[in-house]
Amino acid sequence: MERFWSILKDINELIVFKHSVFALPFIFIAMIVSSYEVNQSAWFGFRLLVLGLLCAVSARNFAMAFNRFADKDIDALNPRTADRPSVDGRIGKLNMIIFIALNAAIFIFTAWLINNTAFIVSFPMLIVLASYSLFKRFSPFAHLVLGFSLGLAPIAGTIAVSGTTHIWSWLLCLGVLFWVAGFDLLYSLQDIDFDKAKKLHSIPSRYGWEATFAISAFFHLLAVVFWLLFVADAALGFVSYLAVAVSAVILFCEHMIVRRDFKKIDRAFFTLNGYLGILFFIFVLIDIVFIIGA
Repeated sequence: MERFWSILKDINELIVFKHSVFALPFIFIAMIVSSYEVNQSAWFGFRLLVLGLLCAVSARNFAMAFNRFADKDIDALNPRTADRPSVDGRIGKLNMIIFIALNAAIFIFTAWLINNTAFIVSFPMLIVLASYSLFKRFSPFAHLVLGFSLGLAPIAGTIAVSGTTHIWSWLLCLGVLFWVAGFDLLYSLQDIDFDKAKKLHSIPSRYGWEATFAISAFFHLLAVVFWLLFVADAALGFVSYLAVAVSAVILFCEHMIVRRDFKKIDRAFFTLNGYLGILFFIFVLIDIVFIIGA
């Protein structure tokens, strides 16, 4: 039993499961908005809840494990990442491959159970999720690829419920894209010297600190704009607009914290962004259930 818990701990460290809080709220935002449009109810059913969770978890497990597998040579040289289980031998190469393949299979099979459209798009989605790890080797736009990877969450959510996408789902996707890319820029400042030394491509290593702060702020401004457009196009109410306003305040605070004390990057990265997604979901749910649907 002790060995079992040790393996689970290593897997959790590999995939950093707590960071699922970034994408999950936006999957379910898309699902409840789409469900209300189709069924006039925010509740999309227990079956889709379970299948949606399975898709979300397996897709993220695949993406994180593939990233760790592809970046093993880079992570081994970086003091910040040298103790990851994919690097120090706690999880071997064969086990990594099995874990990646298993989660890809779970994602595709679960998508097939949802509907035909979900099954068809599951394949290109996996390609996008895997591409982030490769982009940093030749392009500074890897931050945007990561953002798009998480931005696919609301696209997947609306396909799961309605079998198609809507303009508002793409606007929500773009909001998530620039939100994630913006905070990934701040987070990647930790590796600016390492990336320069190893000739890895990132916006911080190419353009420096001040430009990175400015680009990150611009990305977050775009995120707020696209979220406002999402609320408008989905015909949501004032509580959803309040969600966007609260998100804007959180992002502003994030930038202030990082600029004032870069050592608090973990607080800004995980805590504030984690709250942002959860609060956004709660506000939209309240809007649909108690205001619009009342």
